[in-house]
Amino acid sequence: MRQTIRNLLLLAWLGVVVMACNLTSPSEPPTIVPRATDTPLPTISYATLPPESLPQNVSSSQVDSQATMLNLMNQVDADRLFFHVDTLSGFQTRHVNSLTSSTTIGIGAAYNYVKGQFETIQAQSRGNFNVFTHQFSLNYANVPTQQYNVVGVVSGTEVNSGYVVVTAHYDSISLAREDATAFAPGANDDASGMAVLMETARIMSTRPHRRSVMFVAFSAEEVGRVGSIEFVKFLQSRNTPISAVINLDIVGSQTGSNGAVAGNEIRAFSVSPNEGTSRQLARAIEIIALTSPLNMSVMVQDLPDREGRYGDHLSFSEAGYPAVRLIEPLEERDRQHTARDSMEDIQASYLSRVSQLVLLAATALADGPAAPRNISLRNNNQGTRTLVWEPSPDAVSYIVALRPPGSLQYDQYFEWSSNSVDWDGFVSTNFVGLVIFAKDANGLLGPPSQEYAIP
Repeated sequence: MRQTIRNLLLLAWLGVVVMACNLTSPSEPPTIVPRATDTPLPTISYATLPPESLPQNVSSSQVDSQATMLNLMNQVDADRLFFHVDTLSGFQTRHVNSLTSSTTIGIGAAYNYVKGQFETIQAQSRGNFNVFTHQFSLNYANVPTQQYNVVGVVSGTEVNSGYVVVTAHYDSISLAREDATAFAPGANDDASGMAVLMETARIMSTRPHRRSVMFVAFSAEEVGRVGSIEFVKFLQSRNTPISAVINLDIVGSQTGSNGAVAGNEIRAFSVSPNEGTSRQLARAIEIIALTSPLNMSVMVQDLPDREGRYGDHLSFSEAGYPAVRLIEPLEERDRQHTARDSMEDIQASYLSRVSQLVLLAATALADGPAAPRNISLRNNNQGTRTLVWEPSPDAVSYIVALRPPGSLQYDQYFEWSSNSVDWDGFVSTNFVGLVIFAKDANGLLGPPSQEYAIP
């Protein structure tokens, strides 16, 4: 009976995927792209500048090729995503105190499945992907156990470039938090994040990258994020440099309990301050999505997480690492930690788009041109200012993104072909900060510069 239900779900899934995942390259966008922010306008006097007020550059060296990103996005396999969610939720519970010896039920079955998937990726990676487990002790509800984080690493070709880290958690829990036998399928929380993690690892493992990439499947997130806290201690003990952390937790559904649908949005939570490295990472993912062929809006939030909730990204940001949590916009909290967190709430098209977004963001951060450095603004006698920066190797153009007063997001951006811009708009009454991305000949953005505060 269970197999019949799975087959019916698979047929329904495939039908949605066929309609939803036909990617076509959009028509060429203008060089200057105004956008509306998802956050309320600041209370101070401010209005978004019209496009004609921004600097214009029509150099033939500018790049608008999106073929590389489209090819990358098309590698996401919706069948694999479905299979991962279905398998993990089929273990009935993944409670940290559940069975460890069964192959079909409990945390042990989940661990063996995740480790087996990572090892399969390793075997097919031609030496690019290396797997290890990180063991830690846990005592929850007076039950001592040994728990395991599963880690896969693609080593970078550039020395001392730091790690881009992608994470999710594979444990689950019910509302009866200490009951290790209660039914807790955890399809969305967080088998969905695990599916995206494993699919991103599979695709990125096929070749080396400039910067090292680490994929981590955590246990014990549901009992105080113990797995990620212990893993951060492990990283710190080895002085491991971390440049960015993307945590995936509850990313499988585009629908809300009131019937609302938000299939092209995802929230990004990060710790304050607004000028801090974690918030800058959230805004960087927003720009990477905005300049890609993927129709997905990243809504930067002014909170570390939803009120009263937490995620594994906080273990990293508390240690000083830039970290962000991606989560669907319309989460149904009445499903979480119940039997209703099942496959019926997972939508193929949305989970695929999230996977494509994470793949694009991780690839940009790991493989794009180096971040522009030594940014400065120089006053000119003509009433303008000149923005200058050190050229980035392999860059053929640059994206300059601008943040107005009081905004969480970059509300304007423009593309430029050289490493200096003369403009009368670089004043703090218009914008309080800017960031610069280098863009290569394939249209791939690199990691962003540090945000520059406009004096």
